[in-house]
Amino acid sequence: MQLRGPNVYIYVVDRDFGFAPNPFHGFCTLSCCKPKIRSVAEVDDWIFGVGGSSLKASGRCIFGMRVTETLSFDDYWADPRFEAKKPVWNGSRAMMLGDNIYHRDNAASPWQQEDSHHSRPDGTPDPSNIANDTQKNKMLISDHFVYFGDQALKVPESIFSSMSYINGRGHRKFSEVEAEPLTDWFKAVTQGRIGEVLGDPFQFRQSAARYSSGSNKIIMEVVEPLRP
Repeated sequence: MQLRGPNVYIYVVDRDFGFAPNPFHGFCTLSCCKPKIRSVAEVDDWIFGVGGSSLKASGRCIFGMRVTETLSFDDYWADPRFEAKKPVWNGSRAMMLGDNIYHRDNAASPWQQEDSHHSRPDGTPDPSNIANDTQKNKMLISDHFVYFGDQALKVPESIFSSMSYINGRGHRKFSEVEAEPLTDWFKAVTQGRIGEVLGDPFQFRQSAARYSSGSNKIIMEVVEPLRP
């Protein structure tokens, strides 16, 4: 049997609140949105988020993470390491944007969604987000990451050209060999910074906003939450 080698996934980050990915509390986690990447990515794979026109950050690396663990939503919810990732809507920005939001009583029970960035404006569950997020009961965890946020670095055009990568919808998958120019660049610019958050999310000051996949709109957008 041929062993599967590491893959490298690149996608365009349309929204950067600090929710998906969530880089806080020592782990970079991708538990909501991007169900296709969550379906296929495994431990040792790389995930890169590159800015697009919506953030006015085309070609800039917002984050890079090597997947070090995967969990089901229920295991994520029950794991004490990730208690701080549970959202607290009247807390700090990082607390409001917690992505540990799904759990259920048992495997036959419906998913419960905590009051979060993916809830309706009144805090009640948003069925469209529940359906989209939970279509794959798997989330990605990394303690080997660097999150640049609004300090995102421009990836040299020669690197993406050598990989024939162009920003577009969905994600692109590369073998570790094909993506070596990108991973080598990332390792060089992040040397000694693994596990760090180097900038705020682009939309961090809108942390009280809600997003609905059903309408693909940001709703209840608030520029300044009550607490810093």
